[in-house]
Amino acid sequence: MPGVDPRRVGIRAILFDKDGTLVDYAASWTPINARAIALAAGGDAALAERLRAAVGVDADGRALSPTSIMAAGSAGEIAAVLIAAGARFEPAALTRALDDLFLAGVDDMVAVGDLPAILGRLATRGLALGVASSDNEASVRAMAERFGIADLLVFTAGWDSGHGAKPEAGIALAFAAAVGCGPREIAVVGDTGHDMGLARAAGAGLAIGVLTGTGTRESLGAQADLVLDSVRDLERALFG
Repeated sequence: MPGVDPRRVGIRAILFDKDGTLVDYAASWTPINARAIALAAGGDAALAERLRAAVGVDADGRALSPTSIMAAGSAGEIAAVLIAAGARFEPAALTRALDDLFLAGVDDMVAVGDLPAILGRLATRGLALGVASSDNEASVRAMAERFGIADLLVFTAGWDSGHGAKPEAGIALAFAAAVGCGPREIAVVGDTGHDMGLARAAGAGLAIGVLTGTGTRESLGAQADLVLDSVRDLERALFG
């Protein structure tokens, strides 16, 4: 694995995506996605089939492609697609219902590894760490508490934190400002094109893809500086 010395490229902070990056997407979100479809369909089996096709998941809730809105979108974006496909909700009501469902789903989440150890070693090297998700901020904080990494993070944000949604630059620029870095001094780590797009839009120093979500080497490679199997490999990739 080629190394990228963060001291050479001037990286002082790392912004992680949550789902598919710190959390194993398939293991964690398959049941949550299935519950989201059931909620939106309201017991109508034919509608549920249409909704699954619209958001890109199979009958079990597995994401079908790296561009699935269920893998990369916010609750509001997912709600809009579901309503366009026939879900009988007002947008604000369905967005709230999905956000509540996603927050409750923290109990289903499976970490990609020993997150306190993985992130702790990076913090020990002097890197400031944050998490930015297309999920809501409450879910980000709940995940951090559940897996024992809250004290290692200096920044947490979701789609509703006031910084805009991925792949817009705002959430990464807010992180850079919060930790006192310039955009070129941060690395963004994620599993989707939205994450890589965020890094590029913000002018981040490094865009690092991981394969514990819905992205593939092919889907991430065009925008990523590095593609790793997992954040478990991040310290070695950066420091050798």
